[in-house]
Amino acid sequence: MAPVRVLVVDDSALVRKVLTEVLSSTPDIEVIGTAPNGRIAVEKLPQLNPDLITLDIEMPEWDGLRTLKAIRETYPRLPVIMFSTLTERAATVTLDALAAGASDYVTKPSGADGITGAVAFLREQLVPKVLALGHRRSPIIAKPAPPSLPPARPMAPTAVAITPARKGTSLTPPSTVDAIFIGASTGGPNALASVLPRIARDAKLPIFITQHMPPVFTRQLAARLSTLSGIEVREATQGEPVVPGRAWIAPGDFHMLVRRDGGQPRIALHQGPPENSCRPAVDVLFRSAAEVYGKHALAVVLTGMGQDGYLGAQAIRAVGGQVVVQDEATSVVWGMPGVIAKNNLAHAVMPLDMIDGEVVRRARIGRPLTDLFTVQKESARGY
Repeated sequence: MAPVRVLVVDDSALVRKVLTEVLSSTPDIEVIGTAPNGRIAVEKLPQLNPDLITLDIEMPEWDGLRTLKAIRETYPRLPVIMFSTLTERAATVTLDALAAGASDYVTKPSGADGITGAVAFLREQLVPKVLALGHRRSPIIAKPAPPSLPPARPMAPTAVAITPARKGTSLTPPSTVDAIFIGASTGGPNALASVLPRIARDAKLPIFITQHMPPVFTRQLAARLSTLSGIEVREATQGEPVVPGRAWIAPGDFHMLVRRDGGQPRIALHQGPPENSCRPAVDVLFRSAAEVYGKHALAVVLTGMGQDGYLGAQAIRAVGGQVVVQDEATSVVWGMPGVIAKNNLAHAVMPLDMIDGEVVRRARIGRPLTDLFTVQKESARGY
């Protein structure tokens, strides 16, 4: 496989140097050029024709968001990874960039870590995303410009002998659904924005979301999803009682799970070791779903790198719960949903624009008609 050809865009000469050295030291990546701001980067695109761009958010002349929009006008499928600081403002702009078509993002390493720490951080966080998004690409072909303008620790999973559902089809579940558990990573914020509004409106169940994101970013994402979905979406806090008609997002750097407190499920948070190199991890949430809700749990796995959620999906299937995953064609990266689908753990493998309808359909099965329009008291039960 040919190396991923990368254009590095950052106004800091030191950052460009470090990024170039880290990426170039990986055999499957080639840095073919750099640019100190967005305007110069856009001018270089026709000559360099990169497979992927790393794009700083805060730059003079053309900032990252303006540059991204210019790139998307003529290169709609070119993967772009935003390079962001870990601040409230940067989190807001990063989510804006993802909504505008950025493939993913990486936060800049802390200056306190020094060059050695920064290099290690970038090798762990940036390199896998460059490889995943760059190698997934379709041929990058620019759209013709209008006449008025100048010319997105691997381990081999064990196959599970379960009859697979065909893409676009589903099996009728035997049990009612009392809670919905969603896992996502690369491409997840936009996928969540697509599926959550209808699920929140029509399912009227508690919804738990683990999206791979750092602190600050998860709080901003919760606020945006709250506005879009019409229900309260909040960062989870320790000990919160689970109530229907609300959604919780695992806060950055904390695992989120559900525990029983007598007959009342409550949210628990902890900073145990990362799983699948992630904290929060989907597997942690899904295992607790299997333990607390059993066959009444419905898991949804959206686009994402790696295989976080695979072992948790096994646990949910083992107790009779249900699993729905996003298909390959609509995923930014078909890692997390793909490993579940390939190992026959999914009841349904659906395009993104069909997942909300499928989740709502499953949430309604087995419930009285009156329950479809009222808040579900049953969802507060413990199992």
